Amino acid sequence: MLRVNIAEAKANFSKLLRAAQAGEPVIICDRNREIVELRALPQPSKEKRPLGPARPGFSIPDSFFEPMSEEELREWEGGDL
Repeated sequence: MLRVNIAEAKANFSKLLRAAQAGEPVIICDRNREIVELRALPQPSKEKRPLGPARPGFSIPDSFFEPMSEEELREWEGGDL
């Protein structure tokens, strides 16, 4: 873990960013009092998501394609405004 004061952090900011990106936590201090921790964010997975339904075995029921009832249509359109 790196500990640096504000002046040193300003002077070496790029170096500190590279250290944090490499997994090294960086603590920035104000007069030797810890105030901020600089660390890398987790990177998104590079694994490709499968195309298709959300989960195996997922299917859309036939009732999904049936017309809505009058009551459902009223609710869909915002009810009795």
